[in-house]
Amino acid sequence: MLVLRKSKTLSYLILSASLLSSVAFAKESIETVPHNLTADQVYQGIKTNLESNLYSLPPRVQGHYAIRQYRMTGEAKYANGSLIDLLTIAEQQAFYNCNLDKPGFSKAESQKEVAKIKSGIRGDARKLAIAPYPEFMFYSDILLRYASRVDEFGFKGPCHDLMIKTLKNADLAPALTDKKMIKAWAAQLINYVFWAKQMGVGDYYSAYKKAFINAYPDNEDASLDKSQYKNKIYGMTHFIFAASGYYQRPVNAKEYQWILTYFEKNIDRILKDTTEDIITEVGIGFLITGNGNNPVVDKVKKHVIAAYNPKFKMIPSPKGEANLSSGEHRNVLAMMLLHWPDTLHKGPYLNNISSTKRYLPKLVTPKDVTTEANVTMNNVTMTNVAKANVH
Repeated sequence: MLVLRKSKTLSYLILSASLLSSVAFAKESIETVPHNLTADQVYQGIKTNLESNLYSLPPRVQGHYAIRQYRMTGEAKYANGSLIDLLTIAEQQAFYNCNLDKPGFSKAESQKEVAKIKSGIRGDARKLAIAPYPEFMFYSDILLRYASRVDEFGFKGPCHDLMIKTLKNADLAPALTDKKMIKAWAAQLINYVFWAKQMGVGDYYSAYKKAFINAYPDNEDASLDKSQYKNKIYGMTHFIFAASGYYQRPVNAKEYQWILTYFEKNIDRILKDTTEDIITEVGIGFLITGNGNNPVVDKVKKHVIAAYNPKFKMIPSPKGEANLSSGEHRNVLAMMLLHWPDTLHKGPYLNNISSTKRYLPKLVTPKDVTTEANVTMNNVTMTNVAKANVH
């Protein structure tokens, strides 16, 4: 019996050591590996890695990948991954939307979200900035985020009218235009601005644009450290992405020429002082506005290809970690940059796709959206946008 116990103890120790070793390996810093792979080879390497491991990733990450791949390709197989996202969100909405008339609910849930912010330079700045707005995070990062996604899939969520009424009665302008908030959350705030407009609960665009430019005037760039510079560029890319409905439709360059011109003039600093996620987004900003021939795109592509690690079939994090779950965003962006389509696809409208229609959650109600056939016919090609943007 004593021998058996010792054997079991030894086995547990070996197993524990093995697990700890695996964790350590996952966090081990990875050196840049020079290679001569083409853009297509990098694209295929990332795609194979992500899709062969997709089911091991959290539902949120699976959905993020599938939604973007559907919008790039229009392939119905990615609608199934998007359905996972809808199933998850619909359940969340049932809890949040349907409790909105409960006294103190919005504030309590908002503070729960604030409490999740990790401590650190950026996290502490965010907590400090959001302190005067005790319900803002609930209205923006929960209600608007979930509502806009369900809407993009062609549905209304549970207790929809109560949610819309609540958001219409909430004045988000003070938080959205607060300089401290912009300095802490530039990209997220412009997302909220567009989601509010999408859901018909408020038009904050002009006020936010003015506040953003005042918070980050170009003549003060030299005083920005890397963290603040990244926040500025990340915010600028999301002006364009949010306008596209997150890669559902091309964007006319004229409205965002101030951003594209800035990227052209400052691409060298962007490549030096920001991350692969942000750099890739800069390149996509030119593609989605029909400016794929701009020299910035070629510079960004070369940078992103060089950042790819052939051994791990992905672009590691800025810290050199090869973690698919946290790195999916960076890598699916690289796929989009390196394999940009001629046509973008709306949705997916899951009620119009045979493979997903049978499995829709009972918590959502289909909207009156264009049929799948008409969606395909009405998709605007990037070639047309490029022609429209010729000066």
